[in-house]
Amino acid sequence: MPEHYKLDRVREMADNDEDFVMALAAAFIDEVPVDADRLRKAVPENDYYEAYQAAHKMKPTLELFGLTAYHALIEVQDWGKYEQSDKDISAQLEKVLDGVEKATEEIKSDFDL
Repeated sequence: MPEHYKLDRVREMADNDEDFVMALAAAFIDEVPVDADRLRKAVPENDYYEAYQAAHKMKPTLELFGLTAYHALIEVQDWGKYEQSDKDISAQLEKVLDGVEKATEEIKSDFDL
């Protein structure tokens, strides 16, 4: 049973097609950590546009895989979108990065990727 992600919505979307579930897991591994690295760099540099773009791209995948960091990601996305220079989102960023890292490692292990 996965601890850092959920497959309920993934399986529903895939209509229980295990090859498609595997493809979605592989897409998570290929794309989400790259976008997390974009966030890791953009937020401290106050690159609002890049932070917004990376968070916006990650949002559907984190929601699909049921990551608890999804709500923190929304806050990071909004910080970038609305250029909220008066707001410190470092805690939310860390929650997103930690959640992505843990889910990535678990998905790699669970799916032998």
